[in-house]
Amino acid sequence: QVQLVESGGGLVQPGGSLRLSCAASRRISSINVMGWYRQAPGKQRELVAAITTSGGTNYADSVKGRFTMSGDNTKNTVYLQMNGLKPEDTAVYYCNAQLHFPIGKSDYWGQGTQVTVSS
Repeated sequence: QVQLVESGGGLVQPGGSLRLSCAASRRISSINVMGWYRQAPGKQRELVAAITTSGGTNYADSVKGRFTMSGDNTKNTVYLQMNGLKPEDTAVYYCNAQLHFPIGKSDYWGQGTQVTVSS
């Protein structure tokens, strides 16, 4: 199992920056995929960014060039640096950890952190 705790959300003006953190209960290098998802009111949860144990990183087209996902193995923490924030980035952001097994996959979620972009 993996427990995840997010932090760093808040209210920011358009064009501003925020850094989200996600602390995991185990070494992030032992987690197959870690990702950030978001869910805006009335919309489905969507993938924002993900990083694999091999170091590969994927980003949603809507955040490419503005958001950067990174990890710190010494702190068992992943981060999402968000720059150039737009009102449409407003959502609850969730951290996800995915473990792969021979018979399938297991997903673990944090409690979510609210990001509001507004003037």
